[in-house]
Amino acid sequence: MTRYISILILLIITACSNDGTNRNPYLLEVNFRFDANLNLPLYSPLTNIGSAVFVKSDGVGTRGIFIINTGFTGSTKYMAWEASCPNHAPNECSTMTLNGQVATCSCEDYEYSLITGQLLNRPDDGKRYYDMLNYRTSSSGNIVVISN
Repeated sequence: MTRYISILILLIITACSNDGTNRNPYLLEVNFRFDANLNLPLYSPLTNIGSAVFVKSDGVGTRGIFIINTGFTGSTKYMAWEASCPNHAPNECSTMTLNGQVATCSCEDYEYSLITGQLLNRPDDGKRYYDMLNYRTSSSGNIVVISN
């Protein structure tokens, strides 16, 4: 009896599929770690709720990252997002610009919320559009660590 149950469990496990992921085909998920020291002038705006900064450093994301202080408590106090527009392959116009709490792609004028990562002006044309690629954040004292 236990043999049949074991075979049944094995069949169920192997029948499961992971085809339902929402993987963005335009952006590679590069591995990196970046420490933002809030004592430095470039990152000190992040001590204020709602403030965001653009970090353009080699090896940090694909085209850099945006970091924002969301004001929430715990591990969600800071959010970090890929700076390359998620709705086309990286090119000369795909690095988004920062405008307050919104990132704008100059290729199509797509606008994204830095709080949620969502495309704010999603076209209603039936095509699939992607939201921003999110990176892990953690903080300890005056250091915000962003990694993937």
